[in-house]
Amino acid sequence: MNTQRFHPSHAWRRHTGLALALFAFCQPVAFAETGSGARGPADVDGERIINADKEPGNWMSTGRTYDEQRYSPLDDINDENVDELGLTWQYKLDVDRGVEATPIVVDGVMYTTGAYSIVYAFDAASGELLWKHDPKVDRTKAASFCCGVVNRGVAVWKGKVFLGTLDGRMVAIDAASGKEVWSVDTIIDHDRSYGITGAPRIVKDKVIIGNSGAEFGVRGYITAYDTETGDKAWRFFTVPGDPAKPQENEALEMAAKTWHGDAWIEQGGGGTAWDSMAYDPDLNLLYVGVGNGSMWNYKARSDAKGDNLFLSSILAINPDNGEYVWHYQTTPGDAWDYTATQHMILADLEIDGKKREVIMQAPKNGFFYVLDRKTGKVISAEKYAPVNWAEKVDLETGRPVFTDHAKYWEQDGPVVVQPGFWGGHDWQPMSYNPNTGLVYIPKHYFEVTYEDVRDPEWTPQKGFYQLGTKAAAMSDDAEEMQSWADRWTGGLLAWDPVKQEKVWEVPHKTIFNGGTLSTAGNLVFEGTADGRVVAYRATDGKKLWESPANSGVMAAPVTYMAGGEQYVTFMVGWGGAFSTFAGGQSKNAGVRPYAEVLTFKIGGKEKLAEPDFPPLAKPEPPEQTASAADIAEGKDLMNGHCSQCHGMNAASGGVTPDLRRLSADTHDQFKAIVMGARLSKGMPSYAEVLEPAQIEKIHAYLIKRANDLLDEEYSDDQ
Repeated sequence: MNTQRFHPSHAWRRHTGLALALFAFCQPVAFAETGSGARGPADVDGERIINADKEPGNWMSTGRTYDEQRYSPLDDINDENVDELGLTWQYKLDVDRGVEATPIVVDGVMYTTGAYSIVYAFDAASGELLWKHDPKVDRTKAASFCCGVVNRGVAVWKGKVFLGTLDGRMVAIDAASGKEVWSVDTIIDHDRSYGITGAPRIVKDKVIIGNSGAEFGVRGYITAYDTETGDKAWRFFTVPGDPAKPQENEALEMAAKTWHGDAWIEQGGGGTAWDSMAYDPDLNLLYVGVGNGSMWNYKARSDAKGDNLFLSSILAINPDNGEYVWHYQTTPGDAWDYTATQHMILADLEIDGKKREVIMQAPKNGFFYVLDRKTGKVISAEKYAPVNWAEKVDLETGRPVFTDHAKYWEQDGPVVVQPGFWGGHDWQPMSYNPNTGLVYIPKHYFEVTYEDVRDPEWTPQKGFYQLGTKAAAMSDDAEEMQSWADRWTGGLLAWDPVKQEKVWEVPHKTIFNGGTLSTAGNLVFEGTADGRVVAYRATDGKKLWESPANSGVMAAPVTYMAGGEQYVTFMVGWGGAFSTFAGGQSKNAGVRPYAEVLTFKIGGKEKLAEPDFPPLAKPEPPEQTASAADIAEGKDLMNGHCSQCHGMNAASGGVTPDLRRLSADTHDQFKAIVMGARLSKGMPSYAEVLEPAQIEKIHAYLIKRANDLLDEEYSDDQ
């Protein structure tokens, strides 16, 4: 029997016929009345998504529509009444880690995800949990995946919910019961740190997903599976394989000519397609954003030669067979982690008096691109954020004009590069409002140092960053660390893609603020890294409404109709790459992880439940007995092996334990913990990675950092 809770207010509520009633006795399914008659749960197909504007109360695909504009035609909530928004329901998620999902809402039911790829189905009007599906990701292996235990949501199609799990499975779930229908392993090499954090997309009965892990040394690819059976339909590798062997297709034969040396073969090449996709049904083109190289260091990866296709590129693929159609590379020979996996938007713009069918992207590299989406030819490209790695994009060649300054592999010592590796804009989705003609971008002001590592050592160990460069290196001095944090700010940028210029901008305290939603009500909604949810007037950026959110907000909100009322939902939860690696330096370091769903409507009266966070622990370090040389080596080991979870220079962003604040007992147990004593709590074992002497040196550095913190925060204690 299906044990989900069910009552007449559920969205799936209209049963018809004796056969349906008998079926429901064994497997309760209810049906929602829509404009086209009774439907079962998640009864979505391509026709519904293509014609989404005919049922604007739903949000049936990640970007609402295949063009990924993240614009809603709903206007019951508008710039005249948005100040009357109030909380109407809230739900505490199971795991207080990063939340990045865009909810899907179909016929009164919301499908969304939290950390560790857990799926939730809610009554969209009341917030009542209909079912929950935990794919049982092995939490002891969390450190093997990049970046955090996050998930960006599900796709729905013909009665099923489709999930990409952190550990690399594609799972089909029955939308009525939450039970698994089928599951396939998408990973081609389990000795490498492949994972999935992105949301799948579905085109023509094929569910399409890429993978993450480029920093750890993998070869990127994207795969399509049959939605009914889970059978693989096609796979497209985003970087070539060993040139001594036949390539999988002619496109990769072409790409292989743009790589040099042989180091990249062992390194994997990178190029993971870990997030964005869009689809044009008229052109029958699937657009896929491709990520950075492995290693980052261009010299260590490809002898500092060649474009290294298809790194940092937009790919246009035929979704029927996975064949290459065209590509545009935003950063040839990428050496700075300038992925082109950022959100892509399809729109029709009037440029120079002509209607142009375009694809728009603001990738990490700081340029806003407008491309012809039929051909991939660049129409315009201008800087939307501070940039010093390139002077401009040459519109004749489509290529950037590089500066010598940012070529750190040719320099002695560190160089400051703008933008840094989290870019002028990262994965947080932007949106496009056809009424204002503006794109709303969660913008970063972010610069870091890069420094060449001479002859970097490659290791096959899973979960180990393979960069070939010292990136964002800084001393332990609190003032220096704060000076960097002061330069890491953000903003909500309204950008005119036709004129290629800023229209307005709202400053934020730090980077990694939430994705955006724009509506016909002349509104832009966004959450912030410092724990707020906000509505702005779309035309001029005036703040019209704000509410607290208990934690940082990274995900993009959605709006929908249920029971004749318009709602706005924010997924809340601080975490992800920035929070774990650099959150300890950010201005919102006081934000704590707390994962929840917050839903608002006009006149909502629910009171926000506030978390009871425990006080931060005072450090209890033992006596320091190590030499300065051992402490310095321990710093390098810590930043190389532990910083992706516990923070740069051991300054945690609060999502995972701050290793400067260890108790006396934990210090006593430190070696055992690193070697696997806390596997059951999600701390992986480094027994096969680190020698005992190396663990002692990391411990010595943490003792030093604990004493630093005592001096900074507790020097006045009596």
